[in-house]
Amino acid sequence: MPYRVLSAEFFARDCLQAAPELTGKYLCRRLPDGTVLSLQILETEAYRGEEDTACHAHRGRTRRTEVLYGPPGVLYVYLCYGIHSLLNVITGKEEEPQGVLIRSCRGAEGPGKLTKALRIDSSLNRLSLSDPSAPVWFEDRGVPGAFTTAPRVGIGYASEADRLLPWRFILK
Repeated sequence: MPYRVLSAEFFARDCLQAAPELTGKYLCRRLPDGTVLSLQILETEAYRGEEDTACHAHRGRTRRTEVLYGPPGVLYVYLCYGIHSLLNVITGKEEEPQGVLIRSCRGAEGPGKLTKALRIDSSLNRLSLSDPSAPVWFEDRGVPGAFTTAPRVGIGYASEADRLLPWRFILK
């Protein structure tokens, strides 16, 4: 059975709908030599707009956060601590900044480990998933995505209320 590539419409929904549904899906990467790598998504986190103090858009539009205000289905890849590339995908409506962090994959537990395993770096920032030749895509392989929720992690800078939101989604 062929796998179904997630369309732009999948990401054109609120991050609180897309983030849990990404658990169980596969993150795929085609390398320049044609090799395809793929990992099953185990954990995601939702970041929702300027009102969410954990979201990079909380302080408004900047050169770095401009991508969050763009169309859904675009990658937001940024460097964390000057070491790790972290991968997000933009969701929702244009001009309403939000996205989903891919936090963990099977065999690469941690957002920096999964980007390293898939050779994803900031050169892929702003890549549109609607481009059929894009070297990154998400696949639905028919794996049920039952999940649990928990508070997001690594956001000590956010307000207590935002730190406690159960916006981390973990595949059961």
